[in-house]
Amino acid sequence: MSGSYRAPRLTLAVGDRDHSQGAPDAPLVLVEYGDYQCPYCGAAYPQVKRVQKELGTSLRFIFRNFPITNAHPQAEWAAETAEAAAAQGRFWEVHDFLFENQRFLGNPSYFSAYESKIKLDARKITEEIERHSFLPRIKEDFESGVRSGVNGTPTFFINGTRYDGAPEAAPIVAALKRAGKGSRESGER
Repeated sequence: MSGSYRAPRLTLAVGDRDHSQGAPDAPLVLVEYGDYQCPYCGAAYPQVKRVQKELGTSLRFIFRNFPITNAHPQAEWAAETAEAAAAQGRFWEVHDFLFENQRFLGNPSYFSAYESKIKLDARKITEEIERHSFLPRIKEDFESGVRSGVNGTPTFFINGTRYDGAPEAAPIVAALKRAGKGSRESGER
């Protein structure tokens, strides 16, 4: 067999539609396709926080929804909740809450106690979830993941190329630094 393996690339470019932390022009971009109820995503969550802390302003982190509903019955509800919070300017607070309290996802009433703490309009969120107002956005994320070669969660992309290593801080940081070095050597941003 000849030829070399080429890792899949993002089919939906990172842009203004994305939930993003870090400078839009950061030289390193980490995209995660994740599922709020996935235990592997839950384990990767603090690892991503470590990556962000270590790389600081040189990293832009993007989260895209990839709810695997046949295995995680609360994943779509959680994604809709995060998207409804995003409409109120509170995506990252709810994103963090969902991962930090993942064991309670089977009890959505647990979230209602939190809504007032971060000043969310709970009635509006409930209505938007009941109407599935943000389901098209979630499906767009999911479909872009499928087209990009995502078949499980978490799946990470580094500067547009799928990362197939361990979902742990040290190897992700090393891969990001290699990607950054490669971009500088080839004259890319």
